[in-house]
Amino acid sequence: MRILDFHTHAFPDSLAERAIGALAAASNGVQPETDGTVGGLLALMDKHGVEKAVIASIATKPEQAPKILDWSLQVRSHRIIPFASVHPDSADIPRDIERAVAAGLRGIKLHPLYQNFNVDDPRAFPLYDAIQESGLPLLIHAGYDIAFGDQDHAAPNRFIPVLANFPRLKMVMAHFGGWRQVGVFLETIVGKDVYIDTSFASGYCTGAQVRDVLSRHDAQRIVFGSDAPWGGMSKQIAFVEELPASDAVKERIFYHNGAALLGPE
Repeated sequence: MRILDFHTHAFPDSLAERAIGALAAASNGVQPETDGTVGGLLALMDKHGVEKAVIASIATKPEQAPKILDWSLQVRSHRIIPFASVHPDSADIPRDIERAVAAGLRGIKLHPLYQNFNVDDPRAFPLYDAIQESGLPLLIHAGYDIAFGDQDHAAPNRFIPVLANFPRLKMVMAHFGGWRQVGVFLETIVGKDVYIDTSFASGYCTGAQVRDVLSRHDAQRIVFGSDAPWGGMSKQIAFVEELPASDAVKERIFYHNGAALLGPE
C-alpha cells in the first residue's frame, strides 16, 4: 500500500543534533530513530516504504514563524511536505497565514503545550479563524505530552468549542484524538467533524478503544502518522496494518485521506 505519513519531525542540519538531544532528554527515555535531519527522515522513509511525509515544525515563539517558513521552502520536495507554524501571540496572524499560503505550503502545525496555550482559550481563536479562512489543514497536538506530564492544554474536551466556533476548519487531532486521553476523546469528540491521526496510538490504546474509534468515527477522517523520529515508524505502520478493518479502509488511512486533505500538488 502507498503510505503518506501525515506527522513527522525534522530540523535544519545546523540545529538537529541540539534539538534532538534536548527533546530526547525531556522524553523519559524515548530514543529517536533518526539524527533529526531531513536526510535522516528520508532514509527512514525509504527503509519502511513511506512515499511522502509531512514535517510538522513548531514555532515556540512568534518570531520563529518566518524562519520556519524560510526553511520549509528550502527542504520541500515531491516527498517532503513541510507545514508552516504560527504562534497565537503573533502580532499579525493574518499576515503569517497569508505568507504560508502565498508560499504554497500545504498546512499549519500547532502544539498547545510547546506554544503555551489552552486549545479552548479565546486568545487562540483569531488563529483558528485565519487558518479556517485559508482553507489549509491544521495538524494540532491532542492529549497529554510525554515532556509535559499531565498538563491538559490539549485535552480532547477542550476541542469542543473550537469545533463549534470554526465548523469549516479542517483540523487533525494528533495521537488518535488524544495521547493517553483516547478515553476522553471517545467521551467527547468521537464522530464529530474532525480528523485524527494514528501517531503514538500503538501501545497507548486498548484494543477496545481502537475498535470503538473505528466503529464510531468516520474512517475517511483517520490519517496515518508516525511522529517520526519518535513514534517508531515500523510500529505505527504495523498498528494500521493490524486494524480490524478492510484493506480498502487501511488504504484510505495510509494514503488517500491524507492526500485529499493536502489537496493537489
